[in-house]
Amino acid sequence: MKTSPPAHHLDIRKALGNFGTGVTVVTTLASDGRKVGVTANSFNSVSLEPFIVLWSLLKTSPSLAAFDHCGRFVVNVLAVDQVEVSRRFASSISNKFEGIEHLGGLQGLPVIQDCASTFECVTTQRLDVGDHILFLGEVVQFQSQTKPTLIFCQGQYAQSMPLDLSTV
Repeated sequence: MKTSPPAHHLDIRKALGNFGTGVTVVTTLASDGRKVGVTANSFNSVSLEPFIVLWSLLKTSPSLAAFDHCGRFVVNVLAVDQVEVSRRFASSISNKFEGIEHLGGLQGLPVIQDCASTFECVTTQRLDVGDHILFLGEVVQFQSQTKPTLIFCQGQYAQSMPLDLSTV
């Protein structure tokens, strides 16, 4: 039986929602070779030398075993025209990759096409923190294009746009 989170958890989530974040889909391969992916907005750079990034996954996620097993992952930073990709990988449907253009990357992992950026990584650390697992990975290959990125802020999708500072 599921219970509702305590009221203060909802307040915390609302407060955290004021911090706009990029939207990513993190992909890997399960032990049976099946492609696995999840939408995540908990992505950050950690170090440039070596080039390390991190993201987090809820401990109860059905995808956790695949990320633990593979030891590699790809962070696909979504472009503003990829809202449906974000929604698809946030859902519980079984074949999330159906209809999504992707290629096998350097490590054979699924790399989603037309993203703003992609980062192919080897897991260097897995940290158990609260109700999440943090995955740190060394970037072995990345790609980037000049595209507006998809943002999530205050419970809704938005787009990154430069400010006109000439009027400030």
